[in-house]
Amino acid sequence: MKKIGMSILAATALASTMAMAGGDIAPTNPQAEVSAVKSEVVKRKLKGDMVVEYNVLPGSTDSFTGMFQDGIFYGRLRSNSFYWDWDHETWNDIAKKGNLDNKNMGIGGSLIFKSSAFNGFSFTAGYYGSMNPDFWRLDADEIAGAKAGKDTFSRYDVLKRGGYGGGMHVLGEAYLEYQNDMFDIKAGRQLFESVFTASNDTKMIPNTFDGVTVAANIADKTSARVAYFTEQKLRDHTSAHDVVTFKDENGESWNNNDDSAVHKGLSYANFLAAGEDPDHELIVADIKTKIIPNLDATLSFLSVPGVVNDIVAEAHYAVPFENGWTLRPGIRYFHQMDDGGGDVAGYTNLTGKAATGYDAGVADSLDSSLFAARVDMMMPEKKGFFRLGYSQIEDKADIVAPWRGFPTGGFTRAMAQYNWYANTKTYMARVAYKFTPEFDVSLRYAIQDFDDDKANVQADSNVWHLDTVYKLTPNFYVKGRIGLVDADPDNTGKADVSYNEYRLEFNYLF
Repeated sequence: MKKIGMSILAATALASTMAMAGGDIAPTNPQAEVSAVKSEVVKRKLKGDMVVEYNVLPGSTDSFTGMFQDGIFYGRLRSNSFYWDWDHETWNDIAKKGNLDNKNMGIGGSLIFKSSAFNGFSFTAGYYGSMNPDFWRLDADEIAGAKAGKDTFSRYDVLKRGGYGGGMHVLGEAYLEYQNDMFDIKAGRQLFESVFTASNDTKMIPNTFDGVTVAANIADKTSARVAYFTEQKLRDHTSAHDVVTFKDENGESWNNNDDSAVHKGLSYANFLAAGEDPDHELIVADIKTKIIPNLDATLSFLSVPGVVNDIVAEAHYAVPFENGWTLRPGIRYFHQMDDGGGDVAGYTNLTGKAATGYDAGVADSLDSSLFAARVDMMMPEKKGFFRLGYSQIEDKADIVAPWRGFPTGGFTRAMAQYNWYANTKTYMARVAYKFTPEFDVSLRYAIQDFDDDKANVQADSNVWHLDTVYKLTPNFYVKGRIGLVDADPDNTGKADVSYNEYRLEFNYLF
């Protein structure tokens, strides 16, 4: 892990500064003592976005050997199945390009060990694996046609070995942690949830980052974090890679940052042609506060030095009513500032193709912004909510966001959709309802209005997206997802990308 020593020193210094500013404070993520009846406690649970939430964590120990003896193992068995049905297949079997009806499945899971804390020090290590049964997958020479299911295997590994082999097996998490009453430091491979970055653990292996993070409570109901990452490991990779560069030195599309939302104009060859370094770091920081009653506010910052800088301000305000309902409006403003990436990308958009129909300024600048707003009407007793959402991207550059945080997430983004191309407007209506303590349903409808004059941006579309989650036991989850996309090229010359997508997921935690 490059520059890690310097990173730890810098992170420690910053954490100390924040701690002094806030005085003696409780840990941001306090380690819970293990209950005497922990065998009866559900150690972990899954949130709606499939992020794991720990209910039981190891406590403290008074010896080095106790770190291992008093640690806890967390297991997960899971499977993910996908079927993608295009309205119009365009697959060329010779060129191995185009739209191909496809199916994929991942079967595997994870085993994570969290040690007990000795003098504030602990560690976490986690194995993740995914294998692909041959009765529900594409042929090895058709993997370029895989869509949502591509994250259950490594396309690069399949390409190089000429087949699926034994699947993916990776060290998904591996970090040291130091925690006291003032701050919490993690160094190594880890999950990091923010407005920019996310584990996005909806497939088999989460999206992770290599580096150092620091968290601290700096004032009453106010916390701050800072992260310095040297590499990212996407869900379908078995090794870490650059945080923003598309393709590697050999021109391999699947051996660097090949996230679906990556800016393909920011390629390895383009960085070299511009005389710039193709290796980058990712810096993320945020401050969250609830000091004002009923108001959640967050200010976030991101930098890929030499490429792009972002500032995001977000706020949600709750207005409770006597009948138990709550009105909760929210806004997000995302401001993207070029830091040299525009010169590297040239006159291209996210697809890496010509930015036809864009302002000429995108040839030397990634400057852009987006505004998103939503209104939630939340039901009594947390039974569900109704939501109306809206987002609009400024008619300048596309938003650069290949870290799975999704700029419009929580406001207007539907499953498998990327609605942050320049001059895109999206309207969404959503309803979520808990029919029983074990059965949840969410239905979204989105109208995506892309710019018809931008040749290399997809056609307008309407999206239906249904999620259902059923807990057979406190540890056994079944999740079904359906996405129906109806595209309307409307004489624009754009391709009809209408499709239906179906997903089925099983999770057993132990």
